[in-house]
Amino acid sequence: MATASEEPPGIQDASGNRKNGPSEGQSIGMSQAMKKTIGHRGIDPTGETTYKKTRSSALKGAIQLGITHTVGSLSQKPERDVLLQDFEVVESIFFPNEGSNLTPAHHYGDFRFKTYAPVAFRYFRELFGIRPDDYMYSLCNESLIELSSSGASGSLFYLSSDDEFIIKTVQHKEAEFLQKLLPGYFMNLNQNRRTLLPKFYGLYCVQAAGKNIRIVVMNNLLPSPVQMHQKFDLKGSTYKRRASPKEKEKAVPTYKDLDFIQDMQEGILLEGDKYSAVCKTLQRDCLLLQSFKIMDYSLLVG
Repeated sequence: MATASEEPPGIQDASGNRKNGPSEGQSIGMSQAMKKTIGHRGIDPTGETTYKKTRSSALKGAIQLGITHTVGSLSQKPERDVLLQDFEVVESIFFPNEGSNLTPAHHYGDFRFKTYAPVAFRYFRELFGIRPDDYMYSLCNESLIELSSSGASGSLFYLSSDDEFIIKTVQHKEAEFLQKLLPGYFMNLNQNRRTLLPKFYGLYCVQAAGKNIRIVVMNNLLPSPVQMHQKFDLKGSTYKRRASPKEKEKAVPTYKDLDFIQDMQEGILLEGDKYSAVCKTLQRDCLLLQSFKIMDYSLLVG
C-alpha cells in the first residue's frame, strides 16, 4: 500500500494561505459562504461550483493528479490473477502542496488520494478494452468538463474531454456498497461478457480538511456520436411511470413505462438470436442485482 508517513498537516485557503488543520469553513480552495446548496453541492460567491465546500476546480485537479499517480504506479507492476482480498485493498498517497519524492508540487492545497481495489479495477478496465495509457490520457490530459445537471442527489458529474468517461461523486454508503458488490460484479463479468450493467473503471476518494469526497469512474453511456431520436427509461412498473410535460418539451425526452406501452404497442422486434441473447443478459444482470437486494434500477432503451 502506498502511504505517506504523515497525515496532511493543514490546507490552503483560496488566497494560498496555510491553515492548521480542518475547522468549520475550511477546505482546499473553498469559500466560507455558500450561495446555494443541493446536498453537498453548492455555489460560492464567485459563481463556482463547490462540493463539500471544496471548489470544483480544486477537486478536478486533485482527481487528475491522483489518477495519474495511481494508474501509472500500477502499470509498473506485473499483471496477475485477481484474488478475493484484492477487493478490500485501499491504497493511499499523500499529495503535499510543495510536492514530495513521489508526487509533484501543485496549487490545490494538501490532500490525500485513496484508490479502492486497484488490482480488481485494473482487471475490469482490461476486460472492457481500456488500456492504462488511454485511461490516463482521457481523464488527465485535459481539464474535466463539469456537467450542469446534478440531479436531486446533489452529486457532481464530470465528463472527460474525449466524451468517453463520466466521473460522479458518491456518498459513503454508495461507495461502501459498491465495494461489497465487486466480487459479484467480477463473477458476473466473467460469466456474462454482454452485461448491460454500468461499466465501473475506478473508485477513488479525495481526502482533505477532514472531508472525504468519493468518486466513481464509469462509461459514458451516451457519448456525443451516439444520436438517439427516442429513448425510454423502463423499470417494469406503471406507478407514476409517465414522462412529465416538462420532460416532453426536451429535444429528446426520456420517456417511461406507460409511454412505452402507449407508443410502442408492438414492442421492439429483434431477430431470434439477438432476442435470446438480450433476454439471457437481462436475466443474469437481474439475478446479480437481486442477490444484493437492489430494487432501484432501470433499463435504458433507445
